[in-house]
Amino acid sequence: MPCLTWPFYYAKDKCMDEKEAREEIERLRKEIDYHNYRYYILDNPVVTDAEYDRLMRRLVELEEAFSHLVTPDSPTQRVGAKPLAAFGTIPHTQPMLSLNNAFTAEEAVEFDARIKRSLKTGPDEKIEYAAEPKLDGLAIELIYEDGVFTKGSTRGDGYVGEDVTLNLRTVRSIPLRLKHDTVKPPRYIEVRGEVFLPLESFRKLNREKEAKGEAPFANPRNAAAGSIRQLDPRITALRPLDIFCYGLGTVEGRQFKTHFETLELIKAVGLKVNPFARAVRGIDEVLKYHDEMEEKRESLNYELDGVVLKVNSIELQNKLGVITRSPRWALAYKFAPKQEATRVREIFVGVGRTGALTPVAVLDPVSVGGVTIERATLHNEDEVERKDVRPGDYVVVQRAGDVIPEIAYVLKDKRPEGKELERFRMPGNCPECGSMTEKIGAIHFCTGGLLCPAQLKESIRHFASTRAMDIEGLGGMHVEQFVNSGLLRDVADIYYLKDSELLKLERWAKKSVDNLLDAIERSKRPALERLIYALGIRGVGEHMARVLAGEFGDIDALAKATEEELMSTYEIGPETARSIADFFMERHNIGVLKKLEEAGVVFPKKEKKAGKLAGKVFLFTGTLKSFTRDEAKDIVEAAGGEAAGGVSKKVDYVVSGEEPGSKSQKARAMGLKIIDEEEFKKLIGK
Repeated sequence: MPCLTWPFYYAKDKCMDEKEAREEIERLRKEIDYHNYRYYILDNPVVTDAEYDRLMRRLVELEEAFSHLVTPDSPTQRVGAKPLAAFGTIPHTQPMLSLNNAFTAEEAVEFDARIKRSLKTGPDEKIEYAAEPKLDGLAIELIYEDGVFTKGSTRGDGYVGEDVTLNLRTVRSIPLRLKHDTVKPPRYIEVRGEVFLPLESFRKLNREKEAKGEAPFANPRNAAAGSIRQLDPRITALRPLDIFCYGLGTVEGRQFKTHFETLELIKAVGLKVNPFARAVRGIDEVLKYHDEMEEKRESLNYELDGVVLKVNSIELQNKLGVITRSPRWALAYKFAPKQEATRVREIFVGVGRTGALTPVAVLDPVSVGGVTIERATLHNEDEVERKDVRPGDYVVVQRAGDVIPEIAYVLKDKRPEGKELERFRMPGNCPECGSMTEKIGAIHFCTGGLLCPAQLKESIRHFASTRAMDIEGLGGMHVEQFVNSGLLRDVADIYYLKDSELLKLERWAKKSVDNLLDAIERSKRPALERLIYALGIRGVGEHMARVLAGEFGDIDALAKATEEELMSTYEIGPETARSIADFFMERHNIGVLKKLEEAGVVFPKKEKKAGKLAGKVFLFTGTLKSFTRDEAKDIVEAAGGEAAGGVSKKVDYVVSGEEPGSKSQKARAMGLKIIDEEEFKKLIGK
């Protein structure tokens, strides 16, 4: 039973049991909720900030001691002591997908050709696209129910976003109630948009920060994101943020033929749409639109980094579908990145979590698009040779997609005459552990595995990271210290750390040790997908971890799966299947899993939803009369079934609508059960 000291105005010391803690937590939550209402909604507080802070600190203390009593609607999950954990979360009913990028006209032309091949149209067919400026801001989702703004969230990981409702309420261009002059708003509607800070406001904000002796924001996007993710909505309210809306998520009672129809509805109910959005026919008009917006880029009062293209027809969008996290029917066609020249001081080789060796150029510091660049990845040896980058070279640096620093090309005319610069060569031995390296494809790998300290450190950092086991306080410097001191030899050793060992290390006091051990203890009950992701299996990112958790349900079943069983799972190809199977055949990895379990880490099971369709997998192809494809998928999942994105042996029913695509042919060839829409309606009881 946790024993707590009451440091605040309650003036009593005692050990609490769970019943007492639950009662006080409930009382504190009600009191804090009341004060939040008085402060944020009525703007009429009845307690001082100091009194409010004491209540909040007390609630935080209790929830840390009784972590299983924390609920998503607790005030600590929305406004609290630190970013991220202080916000609640809101799941997206439809994923907020990321877009594939094109950086050249050739890549945009290939995108158009790929669309035509997928749709089996002639090469001369002109596809109609919805073209919109691509703002460099923060993607958000607004939820309106009965015309009233009820919730707002960030994109997050695409599936779950941070609850920033109170902050979004302060953005004046976001109406709290939708207009209904010309059209009645849907009862429920999810609107997606990009929040940004106008350039004039950005410059003014930075001048004010510099006058106060504070560090200025690097760019408008950072300023917008930082403003929306403030813990205090009053700070957000002082920032003149704006928004352009670009699409919809779930909408009740409305169907649309084109993307532009969705934009028209967004405008009709009182939300802002970028005035430069328009429909264009064919790739020639796409290229012309891109060039036009790039010319306008410098004259606008907001940052653009490209244009977004979407196949305008919703029917064609459904036929084209999605690949993992990106729709096949949309593209971000980026502008030429901002570039600057600088000098390469040296090239060193870094070793990643999977043993991949990556050459990295150390540069004379240079500012590119408001960000100081000191290092740039060179990806692999082939890339270094292709660009012929050598230590001492003057190079042009750009931020790929205006984000990732990279070397665009070498300024060879600046090479010193009469002095040959030494060419870079990948080492035959790992620079960290001396093990032999091997080249697989274009990448060199260290063969030392977790005997290599660099791989060990990176695997532990990954395991403890926020999106994996979320062990707060176990950052890069601490991992370095623990590995070097011999306390951590694998990820499972984290759960065997003792306060007596940690207190002997530099910069560790009792409070910091207690906080770390508490965080380690809290991490022992992860979601299954987080645990799978944390293991660091090559090729298994967050999305793939979610796929594996949903398909296999627990670690034991995943560990026993054969390559053939893995490959029969939608989205898992041969390389990933081999990587997963190899991971669980490695004795060291099985030993680590056993150590984790013995340390008390719970290996969760992901139960499938109960319902009349429980355990059944449906695949939809063609156009349905009674439902959109998304509505049909929602019905299946609500009844406990699963909706697949592609043909596999796991599919129980292929629902074939009008004009079915190639999926129907593949399904017939595989002998899968194919039903029509009427049979599907009987299965779901409609």
